[in-house]
Amino acid sequence: MTIEQISNLSIHSAMVIYALAAVLYTFEWAAGSRLKPVAVATRTRTRTKAAVGAGGAGSDAADSTVTLDGDDLPADPHQEKASLRLEQFGRMAVATMAIGWVLNLVGMVTRGIAAGRTPWANMYEFTISSTVFAVGIFLVLMRFTQVRWLGLPLSWFASIALGLAVTVFFVDVAPLVPSLHSVWFIIHIVAAVICSAVFTVGGLASVLYLVKAHAEKKGSVGGYLSRLPSSEGIDRLAYGLHAFAFPLWSFTIVAGAIWAEYAWGRFWGFDPKETWSLITWVVYACYLHARVTAGWRGKPAAIIAIVGLVCFWFNFVGVNLLFSGLHSYAGI
Repeated sequence: MTIEQISNLSIHSAMVIYALAAVLYTFEWAAGSRLKPVAVATRTRTRTKAAVGAGGAGSDAADSTVTLDGDDLPADPHQEKASLRLEQFGRMAVATMAIGWVLNLVGMVTRGIAAGRTPWANMYEFTISSTVFAVGIFLVLMRFTQVRWLGLPLSWFASIALGLAVTVFFVDVAPLVPSLHSVWFIIHIVAAVICSAVFTVGGLASVLYLVKAHAEKKGSVGGYLSRLPSSEGIDRLAYGLHAFAFPLWSFTIVAGAIWAEYAWGRFWGFDPKETWSLITWVVYACYLHARVTAGWRGKPAAIIAIVGLVCFWFNFVGVNLLFSGLHSYAGI
């Protein structure tokens, strides 16, 4: 078996394992649907407190409400069983996701070894590399904070991305075209891969923010949503990821312009990919501005972040498939 075949087998296996992780995460969310809403996690009881007046006469009865914390309530065997099942599915999903990531990483590294270069020369290689970084960020965050709730959308994204990579984007190993022989190409594409991963995780967090905020607005956060952080906490995580990726994306565009001057003799030419890179930059700049502007925080900012993610992936997928330009190379 050749190195290229090992790479292909690893990527196909990673796709299947990510899909299995997505199913396990779906089971986890389904198990969470049996959990009671947070609004029902506490209950109240009313008691009558006699107010003793002068001469021992009882005054009018006054109702006072005593709130019982959820921990003080009698144990509900059905809730305990649902929580246990949820935790089991969650742990299995994370472990499966980690196995998929290892296979994904092996596929990316062996692809580079087979090609004798960095594995970022076409859409297939960009996609498998972006998936490695996106899932890697998730696993790193898992070491420092509880972000298992991101596993469901991210596992589906990873399995679909690799599915497209092996069925639509795949090309055989080939040497770099002359325009890619530049250190600035490597700098540009590495920064772009990292941005794709961070923007993807941040965009998925923004989607879950909208779901959680809507449930909170209704006043009853039930099922697995009760296991997610507050909408404010999700919003802070999404903002932190976007705030990290935006300056890196700015650097990506600058590095790309330097590479373009080396390859084609001009820094900027409004090639379709260059144009959509600028559009994506503007959308994310609007998101960061909205995020710190009163009246635009929360839902409006999250929607802009999701639009930015759509623009980002359209730039790296749709532009290559729908338009022809200087960035169309390696067969796709």
